[in-house]
Amino acid sequence: MIQSMTSTQEHASKKTMKAVQGKELGDIDEMLTVEDHVPLPNLGDLPAKKKRTKMIIQTKAVALACGDCRVLSGLTRELQGPPSFPYIPGGDCAGIVLEIPREATDNDDALPFQVGDRVAVRFVEGPRGALAEYAVVDTRVCEKIPDNISFEEGAVLASVSPATLLGERIREGERVLVLGAGGGVGSHTCQVMRKQGAAYLVGVSKNLDRLLQSPLNYDRAIDYTKQDPFSLKEYKDNPFDTVVDLAGGSWLRLIQDYNNKEKSIVKPASQGGRFLTLTPDQAIFEAHSVWAVMKPFLFIPIWRAIKSRTWGRRRLPKYTFAFSLDNDRNHLTRTMEMAQNGTLKACIDPRGPFPFSTEGVRKAFRLQETRHVNGKVVVTLSDKGEKK
Repeated sequence: MIQSMTSTQEHASKKTMKAVQGKELGDIDEMLTVEDHVPLPNLGDLPAKKKRTKMIIQTKAVALACGDCRVLSGLTRELQGPPSFPYIPGGDCAGIVLEIPREATDNDDALPFQVGDRVAVRFVEGPRGALAEYAVVDTRVCEKIPDNISFEEGAVLASVSPATLLGERIREGERVLVLGAGGGVGSHTCQVMRKQGAAYLVGVSKNLDRLLQSPLNYDRAIDYTKQDPFSLKEYKDNPFDTVVDLAGGSWLRLIQDYNNKEKSIVKPASQGGRFLTLTPDQAIFEAHSVWAVMKPFLFIPIWRAIKSRTWGRRRLPKYTFAFSLDNDRNHLTRTMEMAQNGTLKACIDPRGPFPFSTEGVRKAFRLQETRHVNGKVVVTLSDKGEKK
């Protein structure tokens, strides 16, 4: 509590802060710098309605995601671009609560936070605002960090909360193939799936040793650069119950077998087979209009869902585009509970956490941009391993 009071006093005495500045959209090394004397966020600038769900934290760690690089690239500028420049990138974060407006405490829903709480938050309106000493966060998608979890781990757990929702779809005894198994979501989904009672987990990635070790503990790992998992006879003869695609494009491979009337490595919908994905066919996409986004995220998934449940159900698994996050903390609460009891371990790419410096932030973004990460890419604003 003494530390939180000191932090609050320091914040109150400041007028500026240290923050990442994205001066425009484009190349990482040209656009991103860490600057001093950036104006502090001010809850007083927000409309009264928004104040009901906002508070300010002292940021301790930020976990990057594909969306952070996509926004910076400008590929979705008209839809996800910041309203002005320079902007502060980063969305999923962890830190210490410093300021709660009266409008939030007067909210009909009891606010479970107070000044000094250690919290983890995912972004809502867009992945921006987090890579700074202080950030405005949304209380609806925020949860307290257990005492045995560091700020870096807390930021990771907030960022991979979709893994909880995805992993909870798996049923006891299922055989599951996961593509993109070593990334941020994949490294955590497998742990939740195991908790759900999955009987056999196969991960597809490049770092095979890591997939087979704790805490991932896949039963088998396949290097997609050396083997095509969709062509393996053992899985055609004994198909999976569920395929989880976290890399993108795997449905097209199943359609190829369907059109060629070949055996599939996953059961058809008529036998309970499922295909779950969080990503469109092209994980890195360009979209400059609402229509351009609706096609891969709405129209194509609806068409595939209908086809796989009707005339294609005897050959194709049931297709589900599973990415759906409500603006509430329930999934975050379950994620933190699993981390607290040891069921779920936060996986940070061993090349990080990266320091809060221009070069550190650039290195973090360059690594995230490759999409060949081992866990989550984290930028730390605290002493390494700090928990309280």
